[in-house]
Amino acid sequence: MKRREYNSIVCEHSNNLYGYAVKFLRNREDAKDVVQDVFEKLWINRKSVEPTKAKSWMFTTAHNAMINFSIRSKRVQLTHEISNYDQGVSPNILLESNEVVERAVSILPPIQKSVILLRDLEGYSYKEIGDILGLSDSQVKVYLFRGRKKIKKQLKGMIELV
Repeated sequence: MKRREYNSIVCEHSNNLYGYAVKFLRNREDAKDVVQDVFEKLWINRKSVEPTKAKSWMFTTAHNAMINFSIRSKRVQLTHEISNYDQGVSPNILLESNEVVERAVSILPPIQKSVILLRDLEGYSYKEIGDILGLSDSQVKVYLFRGRKKIKKQLKGMIELV
């Protein structure tokens, strides 16, 4: 891949990659870091990545980086929550409706979360999602169905509480 191809690929896919990262991580600064790391890795691997497969390669790399980031963040968050619990700080129960949906999505396993974000929020086809995540079309459909079902169940449970 030449510099011109690299720049073209980055310009073409940067907005979608950033949008996916923001929705997955729910933090703009963290998303910028992940996207920047993906672009750096693409440049480093430019000789081995075919330009026609660069989109899938970037989204796969971003997906893996976000899962690793989420695992590290949850460890830090758990430590913080234990500290707050020890100090008697209670969590805020009153959430806005958008935050409730975001929370329901964030609780999903990473693969279901990614499939839902890529399909329902980014609008990718089953084939594109399969290429990005290394899944077959039928696996994508199954993860999408299961993820939506879990979200529906969580939201229904929350409504019953109110």
